[in-house]
Amino acid sequence: MNDLSQAFRALGDPTRLRILRLVAQAPLNVTELVSLVGVAQSSVSHHLAKLRGLGLIREERQAGFSYYSLGLAADDGRWPLIRLAQEAEDGAGDRARLEDLLRQRADRQALAESQNGRLLEPGQSWFLWAGALASLLPALDVADFGCGTGVLSVAIARWAKQVWAIDQSAEALEEARERARREGLTNIRFLREDLGALSLPDGKRDLVVISQSLHYLEAPGAVLAEAARILKPGGRLVVLELMPHDERWVRERLGHRHLGFEPEALEASLRRAGFTHLSFETHSRDGASPFRVFLLTGEKKR
Repeated sequence: MNDLSQAFRALGDPTRLRILRLVAQAPLNVTELVSLVGVAQSSVSHHLAKLRGLGLIREERQAGFSYYSLGLAADDGRWPLIRLAQEAEDGAGDRARLEDLLRQRADRQALAESQNGRLLEPGQSWFLWAGALASLLPALDVADFGCGTGVLSVAIARWAKQVWAIDQSAEALEEARERARREGLTNIRFLREDLGALSLPDGKRDLVVISQSLHYLEAPGAVLAEAARILKPGGRLVVLELMPHDERWVRERLGHRHLGFEPEALEASLRRAGFTHLSFETHSRDGASPFRVFLLTGEKKR
């Protein structure tokens, strides 16, 4: 009865309910879920950690990625609740986007298995090549703002000197610690702090990464200024964010404070914070998703 009560409370969150319904239909990784529900990686990771903790979903590693799927045993008493969740109205259009994503995934798999898709010899992979190339970089001291369950932090820690994984969610940070432990990584420090008021000292970090966290914040400019404060002169900032969109439902259901950003507005904020040599790149829309992302980088004044 206690498990059922906890499941009812957990699925009272609309985003968590959407994620459960999606992984009940197909195994999905964090990146895919971000594109489907249009929330930050840290938010998706937080909801996944909650669902895993309740035993509603399970995590499996495939080709270097974690895929999440429904994890209930056949005799689990919570199945009626899951069926109700699956039958609930799909007001956000998740099913259509999932079908499109799965078609694209199948197409990529078919290409990879075709003669023309074999871009690497057996035994090689682009994932390993990326790691090999990253290992040629200087050993950097990196801060990951809004790290969630640490997917990006762990990837960075494989080549970085030190990673500071920062988030306000205790549950997400606990999952991030476990992920780092499984990978045998000891160069990650975990901080539960406000991104706009960090305890880290001035001018010590080489790189700050902010992946889809700014649209949750009342004052993103303050976080960009904090990134500038902790960076060394010449240190780099990398921001991944949503382009402007009209999906107003994300305010109430997902807690977004901003419906994406005009890149020019963020560029102006970066300049005010003391960044130069700015670069901007837009990434194309992922299938039927209404969300597009852009990459913005800058360098702290020397």
